[in-house]
Amino acid sequence: MFKELAPYLRQRAVLLTVTHIEDEQIRVNVIPQKLKDGENAALTTPLTVTGTAEELDRDLPGTLVDFVASHLQLKNTLDRAKSEMDAAAKAAQAEARNKNKTTATKALAKPESEKAVETPKPTAQAASEPTRTASLFDAPAPPETAIETDEENEALAEVNGNESNGEEDDEELDEAA
Repeated sequence: MFKELAPYLRQRAVLLTVTHIEDEQIRVNVIPQKLKDGENAALTTPLTVTGTAEELDRDLPGTLVDFVASHLQLKNTLDRAKSEMDAAAKAAQAEARNKNKTTATKALAKPESEKAVETPKPTAQAASEPTRTASLFDAPAPPETAIETDEENEALAEVNGNESNGEEDDEELDEAA
């Protein structure tokens, strides 16, 4: 049993617990310990095996070989993936730096006339006019149309006609009195 655990023990500490459950059943727990904080939890997945003493003597070594092989393979896979991601990140940073350098070189190579065209200057007229807020009195008067003028004249004529009729009625009343 320890011969099978030896490759794994070179990598990390392992906690073994052996417990008598019921009848002739025994439970064996193999619990890998964390080496550092932030370590992938999959590397500390425990193994629990339950069986009789004879079953454990017969099957536990093979089970431990599979358990250790799986954990070592997972560790190697995670290490490889981490190194590939680090290499990819460094390559992306280097590419970004090179891209920024070429962009800066192109910007310096532009003639002055192109630079002047790209950045328009504000006009002096726009800068000299102060900004004003609008008010009701600033709104332009609506234009008069010929129809409105005719209607207004008719209305005024009616009012004037009634006033003259009203004056005659007043004179008639005065004479009667």
